Amino acid sequence: MTPREKWTDGRLNENFGRLDTDIRELRGEIKDLRSEMNTRFDALNGRLIAGFLVLFAAIIGSNVF
Repeated sequence: MTPREKWTDGRLNENFGRLDTDIRELRGEIKDLRSEMNTRFDALNGRLIAGFLVLFAAIIGSNVF
């Protein structure tokens, strides 16, 4: 059985070059996604802290009277 295609060094280098480009693009997209997620988690943390403070103040306020 003979292989259908011959993989020359040039073809391998071309394919690895494309693979390297794809990996670099993915790393960029992951970096952007990580940045967006951090921003959203920071905003969520702020809202949770504010909510707990309001809840805590409501509990204290209800026990005063």
